[in-house]
Amino acid sequence: MTPDQLLQLLIAGLTIGSIYALIALGFVVIHNVSGVINLAQGEFAMLGALIAITLTGETALFNRAWTVNFNLPLFVAVMLATLAVMGVGALVYLLVIRLSHTNSVIVQIIITIGIAITLRGFALIVWGTDPYRLPEFTPGPPIPIGAAVLTRQDLWIIGSAFALMALLYLFFQRTMLGTSLRACAVNRMAARLMGINVSHMMLLAFVLSAGIGALAGIVIAPKTFMGYDTGTYLGLKGFVAAIVLGGMSDERGAIIGGLSLGILEIFAAGLLSSGYKDAIAFLVLFVVLLIQTTGILRRRRGIREAAGV
Repeated sequence: MTPDQLLQLLIAGLTIGSIYALIALGFVVIHNVSGVINLAQGEFAMLGALIAITLTGETALFNRAWTVNFNLPLFVAVMLATLAVMGVGALVYLLVIRLSHTNSVIVQIIITIGIAITLRGFALIVWGTDPYRLPEFTPGPPIPIGAAVLTRQDLWIIGSAFALMALLYLFFQRTMLGTSLRACAVNRMAARLMGINVSHMMLLAFVLSAGIGALAGIVIAPKTFMGYDTGTYLGLKGFVAAIVLGGMSDERGAIIGGLSLGILEIFAAGLLSSGYKDAIAFLVLFVVLLIQTTGILRRRRGIREAAGV
């Protein structure tokens, strides 16, 4: 394989990895504040994309029984879709997570699986099985990089991942609200004693995570077809990137994990066989958990014990 082909694979890997990183960021926000591993994160991305697609053009809904044509500008559609999914995130916390009254990590994971199935079923009823796609945000020819090319939507995807990471870092490190969220992540009891409403902070974490997921789904919708079941694929890859490779520690870990997974997948597909592409994520999952025998759940328990929770 020539250096130019390797460069093209690297560009493709960075693009795919940025998609995974965007999903992983949502996992990190919820987990760091509430301790919940939200396996419905991919469904937030799917809903955001499908709602934005519906608002920007003519779309057949409810098994083609009803056709809508809002034809809103892309920016307005993105804002409305993101706000709608943030509302869904708030409802998920208020009506499901908070009312469950459990601190069991296993139970919470099972609950989020149920939420994912419910959201997927809702999307199937509304949008059916048809695949949908948004137009490119910035139409135009690809940008040449040596003998390789980078599409304009690739720039949007990669730029969005790093921009969100930077914004989240500034939010958590430079704002009082972000500091309150971090305090809840370290020690909820101490946060309560300092006057922080932990329930409100957890609600904010779910809203933020849902908004990040929605933006992720929207920005990748011009690159790949979105359907009712796309969230499962995105959620699983984001889960591997955030928890296994990124360590679920912070936003930088999510970005590094997502980019690493994307590059591994693309190089495996290019150098070996495309049939290995989807298997790479789960191979990485098994290998890392085999090496790190503490596992995800025990790691979380150790962190909480060290923090005095």
